[in-house]
Amino acid sequence: MKPQQTLGLLLVTLLSTSHVAAAYEHPDDPWESFNRKVFSFNETLDQWIVKPVAKAYRFVTPGFVDRSVTNFFNNLSDVPNLANNILQLKGRESAITFSRLVYNTTFGIGGLFDIATEWDLPVQDEDFGQTLNYYGVPEGNYLVLPLFGPATVTDAIGRIPDSFVDPIGYIFESPEVYIATGTKMVDKRADLIPGEHLLTGDKYTALRNIYLQRREYLINDGKVEDSFLDDDLSDF
Repeated sequence: MKPQQTLGLLLVTLLSTSHVAAAYEHPDDPWESFNRKVFSFNETLDQWIVKPVAKAYRFVTPGFVDRSVTNFFNNLSDVPNLANNILQLKGRESAITFSRLVYNTTFGIGGLFDIATEWDLPVQDEDFGQTLNYYGVPEGNYLVLPLFGPATVTDAIGRIPDSFVDPIGYIFESPEVYIATGTKMVDKRADLIPGEHLLTGDKYTALRNIYLQRREYLINDGKVEDSFLDDDLSDF
């Protein structure tokens, strides 16, 4: 079964579950009771399998190799970024992302070096969930996916079409595509290890808030109202 088919099956199962609307506090997380169960499953999987593998990866992989692996997969991620920038009619962002792909793939030796960022061409993060939102589809409730982690309903649905434009599925054949996908996941998990100490208190709540704040930031292209800052400025 292909990765996008697996994700689709998970989404159908989750969205057809009717008993998850328990009592809740966060307005974007009415399925908290269910989400916490999935979160607990993911945490157990992470504790016993994913994190140990990621720590071993960090231990045996030289820093420059780790950065090159990260850069390689980030370069591939610019393909769906480009597709969604075009779908959202963002000309400037599309041009920047196209330039990133050209420069990093050529001068960056297949994306092993992030030349584009050094040349002031930053990543223009866009996904199909954001594209749906651009055309008026509501973001939907917060949702924790088995294996995939934090999402919203729209974000989760959008990952399916994004998977069809992910170059990994076209560059690698089976079973190499699963090895490449696994390496991408381990590399990403390894990059998160140094910042884990910043999470305090209830980890579920912390990760949910971080995800939702970043999601809002991405959807609004960085233009997010800060009520705390507004209150401070009103005092002057």
